[in-house]
Amino acid sequence: MKKWILIGAGAVVVIIIVGVIMIASNLGPMIKKAVNTYGPGITKTKVSLGEVDVSLFSAKAKLKNLFLGNPKGFTSPYAMKVGSIRVDIDRKSITGNPIIIDRIEVVSPDISYDKIKGSDNFQTILNNVESSVGGEKQPGNKQANKQTEKKEPGRKILIRDFLVKGGKVNLTMPLLGGKTISAPLPEIHLTNIGQQKGGASPAEAFNEVFKSLYAKITSPAVTDILSKRLKSLGINMNALGSGATKQLESVGESAKQGAEGITKKLKGILGQ
Repeated sequence: MKKWILIGAGAVVVIIIVGVIMIASNLGPMIKKAVNTYGPGITKTKVSLGEVDVSLFSAKAKLKNLFLGNPKGFTSPYAMKVGSIRVDIDRKSITGNPIIIDRIEVVSPDISYDKIKGSDNFQTILNNVESSVGGEKQPGNKQANKQTEKKEPGRKILIRDFLVKGGKVNLTMPLLGGKTISAPLPEIHLTNIGQQKGGASPAEAFNEVFKSLYAKITSPAVTDILSKRLKSLGINMNALGSGATKQLESVGESAKQGAEGITKKLKGILGQ
């Protein structure tokens, strides 16, 4: 009798191990499909993720070649490119709800900050994300809610640690004539995303992350550097804009000493 109990217990252990391996081996394709399927619906831009490498037993994943496209009307080829994102997932939560992500580390994002006619690409994307979050549940509109449920996965996520480091912001403006100037992106560290509500939808989590990203892009730590580099090119800008939703009032032309050709000089300021 004891022998059969031991055999049965062994079989259960084997089944559990096989189940964990199957879940972990499918985790990579699940992450890639989620990003490529739901990303464009949240941002209203092109979103694509290249490879996803997953460690079977540690539940650690490495996401490669994340691409965030620009909204219509902006000229830079992308809003953001990330070569590597490291993700540590709580193995016990993989089959539960919410899925607990212990850590996400975004390494060296390459950001194109594109300003055109009083707006910018990141403000436009943020507006799209907030619209997606607001449209997840629309009171009194059962049809819209049914459509949202089809688009949004039912699983929630909780992110313990979210880190962005080593990033670069490249400013693109018509005044620069196709050139770009750059500044380092300050480090971003967020904790317990989705904890207050017992988990966040992908759109809600992305909204929180993107707000923090946009705040860093438009912070004095970035805009002061960009402003100095603009001035070195003969473009005077009193303020690049804390909210970056400003309008160009007037542009004149003047000769820049020590440089060939004609450069444009900003006479007005960027007003709200």
